[in-house]
Amino acid sequence: MVKYKTMQQEKFGEKDFQNIIGNLLRYGVWISLTVAFIGGVIYLIHHGHEVENYSVFQEKDRSIFEVISSVYQGAIHGSGTSIIFFGIILLFLTPIFRILLSLFSFLIEKDYLYTVITLIVILIISISVALGFSH
Repeated sequence: MVKYKTMQQEKFGEKDFQNIIGNLLRYGVWISLTVAFIGGVIYLIHHGHEVENYSVFQEKDRSIFEVISSVYQGAIHGSGTSIIFFGIILLFLTPIFRILLSLFSFLIEKDYLYTVITLIVILIISISVALGFSH
């Protein structure tokens, strides 16, 4: 009975967060790969017989928000290309969610140095994505 009470009073610890972060990364990668694979299958079903012309490169300089919006709209309509890009966006967001979860972990542990460092990393990523410094 004493052992049961001790187990009930244990706090949510660092090891628990490490397990959650590990699972987030593992399942995030698997989910994004599955989505991209499904998009690839859909793309091949509809466009597998076409020959692609790679002799001309057309640059499409759009903001990240326009790209995400068009990928979202295309994925809703079942476009194979958009579903592949949605899988890539999920793959990109997996480490971002890991950083946010780490921030939450550092706040709970009251580790303010790492909280500030993590906030700086989030700020740098946000600025680079929003202003287009990432390409």
